[in-house]
Amino acid sequence: MIGGTTPAPTFQEALRVWTRIGLLSFGGPAGQIALMHRELVEERKWIDEGRYLNALNFCMLLPGPEAMQLATYVGWRLHGLKGGLAAGLLFVLPGACVVLALSMLYAAFGKLPLVEAIFLGVKAAVLAIVVEALLRIARRSLADGAAWLIAGLAFVGIYAFAVPFPLIVLAAAMFGFIRGSGRNVPAAADGQISPSVSLRRTLATAVTWLAIWVIPLAAIAAAFGPSHVLSQIALFFSKLALVTFGGAYAVLAYMAQDVVQSYGWLTAGEMLDGLGLAETTPGPLILVTEFVGFLAAHRHGGGNPWIMGVLGAVVTLWATFAPCFLWIFTGAPYIERLNAEPRLKAALAAVTAAVVGVILNLTVWFALHVLFGSVGPVSLGPLRLLVPEVMSVSLPALLLSALAVLVLFALHRGIITTLAVCGAGALALHAAGL
Repeated sequence: MIGGTTPAPTFQEALRVWTRIGLLSFGGPAGQIALMHRELVEERKWIDEGRYLNALNFCMLLPGPEAMQLATYVGWRLHGLKGGLAAGLLFVLPGACVVLALSMLYAAFGKLPLVEAIFLGVKAAVLAIVVEALLRIARRSLADGAAWLIAGLAFVGIYAFAVPFPLIVLAAAMFGFIRGSGRNVPAAADGQISPSVSLRRTLATAVTWLAIWVIPLAAIAAAFGPSHVLSQIALFFSKLALVTFGGAYAVLAYMAQDVVQSYGWLTAGEMLDGLGLAETTPGPLILVTEFVGFLAAHRHGGGNPWIMGVLGAVVTLWATFAPCFLWIFTGAPYIERLNAEPRLKAALAAVTAAVVGVILNLTVWFALHVLFGSVGPVSLGPLRLLVPEVMSVSLPALLLSALAVLVLFALHRGIITTLAVCGAGALALHAAGL
């Protein structure tokens, strides 16, 4: 274990767990953070609570999918470079395969009612899983009144006033840094921190992964020409990878506007359908980019549309996720050294509290979209509230969510059982015409 008493797993044991997490990582960032907390911190004790939250803080500050980057970091801590690669790739690949298959079916047939019905059950189960994890993380990370206040202000800021996520994190860090000045903040429980890394080695790591990211995409542009849709996809999603601070939710509006209005690759309705697919399949929510890349290349790539569609999906995945390995492998060696400095540790503790508020916002966002058919922003002066249309409440979603709460909270069953029961319940409701 990282910072505890449980021995570190073998690489083969870790591979099995990363595969399991990749297959079960439904529900967007809130659900994935909850799943990994349960699997890695509580059940297997491969990483302690403090290090998990410190790594989460770091990943929330980076562009890109924070949950995938968190998995990559833990894999790196357990087994070095190969562990980080395995954790990151296995977190993405199962969902990427599912999204690719559903994108192909969507291109051929449009919407699939039976698949949508199953995914409704999955979303209801994930909602209960997310709430359970949120309560557990809040109890353990909000140690005093100041932490609860920071979490509450972070939630209100991002939910009610649409304050940008980086500003919330910066404000929390500054507050913690000032509050921690002159205080004796305890070090890690085991007294260990990552060994120092030379600047030369850090630069070498950064240059290596930058080349891994850019060179294949440059080769695509050279082979097909700068005006080809594959080259446009490579450039667009590489730029997108640099601005996705705060996770996928923060960039979806920007991406949708460009994809629909500037490039004309998809319609607005298709963009929403892609988001629905990404929300209800395992893997990061940003996998919606794969859906976009597939349809764009399928329609505008020339030649065999299915081959072009697959190439568009692959290029999109590379441009989206290769930068994540650059950020983690370059910055990971510094996480615990930063945490060993008292004032920085206090700043990170404040960021942890703010992240709880952000996870609450993600949970509310997810719950509203699961339980209601119509959700939209309402402006009241400076307030920007996401409010559901009461009459659009989904009775099947309510019933399935109640079933998930019963299985998870009352019967204390695991994640797989909860997903299976709710999926079966969704199929039963679909068969009954509900």
